[in-house]
Amino acid sequence: MKNKEQKITAVIIDDEPGNIVTLTELLKTYCPEIIIEGKAQDIIAGYDLINDVRPEVVFLDIEMPYGNAFDLLDKLDPVNFEVIFITAFNNYAIKAFKYTALDYILKPVSITELKAAVKKVAKRIEEKNTNTRISSMLANLRPENRLTQKIALPTSQGLYFEEISNITQLEASGSYTYLFINGKKKELVSKKLKDFEDILPEDIFCRIHHSHIINTNFVKNYYKGRGGYVEMQDGTTIEVSVRKKHDFLEKFIH
Repeated sequence: MKNKEQKITAVIIDDEPGNIVTLTELLKTYCPEIIIEGKAQDIIAGYDLINDVRPEVVFLDIEMPYGNAFDLLDKLDPVNFEVIFITAFNNYAIKAFKYTALDYILKPVSITELKAAVKKVAKRIEEKNTNTRISSMLANLRPENRLTQKIALPTSQGLYFEEISNITQLEASGSYTYLFINGKKKELVSKKLKDFEDILPEDIFCRIHHSHIINTNFVKNYYKGRGGYVEMQDGTTIEVSVRKKHDFLEKFIH
């Protein structure tokens, strides 16, 4: 289950403003780990909201203008968020569970049921995140075709996937890392540089400074000095620390 420091992003989609206000207050009071990122009152606005916010969980009414909740989920397929149906009608229960809804709560909302549903959300999200991290780790450890494999990179918008071979260099920025992607803009990723040093193939990637890892396939020149510095194919230059100089040069000695 998520720890106290971790929050769960959510949106509420319900055609009755009063229900949105009530649910918002209940979540704020009894489930403070839920952060409401947006609200909508029909499936058209709900579709745009989900695509814009990309929440971890959607609190979803069923009967709404312009269609129902299942029409919305069909448009969003595949559904990559958790769903908690909140409705006044119990005749939708079987269909809801066919859509693998995490939970189904009848109005008026019970505080006990709401807290239990949120607890299940937290557990399922944590399990999903753990599985993603393990899968990514195992993929990066496989020796075959490593450079054609993609790595999952956590950003402020979600997960960004990139082929390892396209990463030209990495630069530390506190608890974050800037990844420079060949032919694209750099990406700020919520992982420390050390995390990447541990998972990237060491025969290709080399940490040449406490703040820099480079893909040696993109090195254009090395210039002598106490530690020296490298020039990358895009023209950027990066200092090589004295301590890392030997390890770096050894990669080019066959």
